[in-house]
Amino acid sequence: MITKGYDISSLTKKELKALIEKNIHATDEKLLEAARYTRELAYGKKVFFRGLIEFSNYCKNDCYYCGIRKSNRNVHRYRLTKEDILNCCMTGHELGFRTFVLQSGEDLYYTDDFMLDLIHEIKNRFPDSAITLSMGEKSDESYKKYFQAGADRYLLRHETATEAHYNKLHPENMRFSNRKKALYSLKEIGFQVGAGFMVNSPYQTTDHLVNDLLFLKELEPHMVGIGPFIPHHDTIFANEKSGTVDMTVLMVALVRLLLPQALIPATTALGTIDPFGRERGLQAGANVVMPNLSPTSVRENYSLYDNKICTGDEAAECKECISGRIRNAGFEPDFSRGDYEK
Repeated sequence: MITKGYDISSLTKKELKALIEKNIHATDEKLLEAARYTRELAYGKKVFFRGLIEFSNYCKNDCYYCGIRKSNRNVHRYRLTKEDILNCCMTGHELGFRTFVLQSGEDLYYTDDFMLDLIHEIKNRFPDSAITLSMGEKSDESYKKYFQAGADRYLLRHETATEAHYNKLHPENMRFSNRKKALYSLKEIGFQVGAGFMVNSPYQTTDHLVNDLLFLKELEPHMVGIGPFIPHHDTIFANEKSGTVDMTVLMVALVRLLLPQALIPATTALGTIDPFGRERGLQAGANVVMPNLSPTSVRENYSLYDNKICTGDEAAECKECISGRIRNAGFEPDFSRGDYEK
């Protein structure tokens, strides 16, 4: 069997570290093959489409790596109205999307009442669609309300599972323990939960990456977002080097082997650092893409990192372009809800 020798679930910390270091410059083709095989056993050649709606770039946090951090005075801030968001969903639904990912900075303008009303309205208008929220850390009470209103999934990247490293990337008022607690709460409430991390972020070591893998193994999230660190010119990490495609693809493959059923995006960030980055992500076991349904007028203002791709494409063009590329890479675009399969 192809996967023989690549059952990494029982590897120790030391063995995982050795495996990463052995593949740091060029990933062993057998490992990538094992990751593809593992993905195909779970989901075949399907690549699930999620329609991304970036509805606000206001944020109360000041993460050191992020372009929309609170203290960046150069950002053109925007907020979408309820009608704006519903129009994005309608456009996506007409194009065939059956999952909408509502993402924003941590913006207190959007109260629980606003969000509950929005979730109900989306579910009323598009009952065959899944709603994914990505709005950062909230209280358990808020999470419960969102779930009861009909939200299906929640994305909350952990960024790094090493507390000391987390503290180097975030201000004092942010703690890895809070992030971890939120992820476990979301899972307990009943959400399909997404975690994830940056690759080659400032100060990151191989030990940190091992900790990320072990944390994901323990949490068992339904989704894992893995993207390269890309600097933003208005942050303190402006002059740091971007993460590499090779390292990111290696981590995608290892997460696929560790969590065979996970839904793993080939991220926009991967496509930003390499014209064929998303294809390489798919070849390493990723099985989700997230084209942007946000109004083109606001897209470049949702700038978490520099040189983000696809900010000017209309949703329909974006869908056609990515679908074609997925087919060319030997995979099948899938516009269903694409739920996690146990």
